[in-house]
Amino acid sequence: MLPTNFPPFPDKKEFELYATMDPAKEVGGDFYDFFFIDDTHLCLVMADVSGKGVPAALFMVIAKTLIKHRAILDGTPSEILEYVNEQLCEGNEADLFVTVWLAVLDIKTGKGMAANAGHEHPVLMRAGGDFELVEYRHSPAVATMEGMKFRQHEFELHPGDRLFVYTDGVPEATDSSNELFGNDRMLYVLNNNKDSSVYDLLKNMKSSIDGFVGEAPQFDDITMLVLNYYGER
Repeated sequence: MLPTNFPPFPDKKEFELYATMDPAKEVGGDFYDFFFIDDTHLCLVMADVSGKGVPAALFMVIAKTLIKHRAILDGTPSEILEYVNEQLCEGNEADLFVTVWLAVLDIKTGKGMAANAGHEHPVLMRAGGDFELVEYRHSPAVATMEGMKFRQHEFELHPGDRLFVYTDGVPEATDSSNELFGNDRMLYVLNNNKDSSVYDLLKNMKSSIDGFVGEAPQFDDITMLVLNYYGER
């Protein structure tokens, strides 16, 4: 169900992206997505369904489909999430919910709009700088209550910027002593790989998580996406 052909848009020179998903079980509830709404507007999605296994995976399929369906009809991130929220709340007898980070980026200008529904904070590296968490107030997760409104905010990427989004399986990866990998380790690995390719950045992050966790079991899906923004070239 997840896009796996990389590079996904070889004719687009304004950006480069790569994403991975490592499920804790045979099927998982995390998902990422990326697709064009029109010639210049790229939609990016990172999400995490509550629960594990088949029920979460089925809910994931529905949520992913609804997000894409509503996004390609055009609309802001908040409008997309409000629509998806209403659809998922209907008949949600299992009381599942999904945290979502969703952004629509104009690849020509670098300007975008994003909404965060209970998801992890994104990480941004400005050209020549360090990776840093972009912290702001979240909206509630999708499918927790009917009639919800979702906050959104504007952002702008400049040539040379890098964006990293992920699910809580990254900072909450746990070793045999019940210590969490945490945001500090995550940022440390990112900043030690500032010049790595999009592929190597995610590979090295997963290797660092695996090294930290050791023999402890993986309790959560680990899903990551990195985007390098180049602008018009």
